[in-house]
Amino acid sequence: MVDGESGLCLGCYRTLAEIAGWARLDVETRAALIAELPERQSRIAPEKLGLV
Repeated sequence: MVDGESGLCLGCYRTLAEIAGWARLDVETRAALIAELPERQSRIAPEKLGLV
């Protein structure tokens, strides 16, 4: 499911465009995106993630 406010997947924190284009990304781009994912969690309200 995608959070309407942030546009991020509630499970992996990627956008729909990133998910759709994943297979076409090179290894370096994927690694950079993966490194960014933990910070993205803060863009989603904790109650939407079941954290509250």
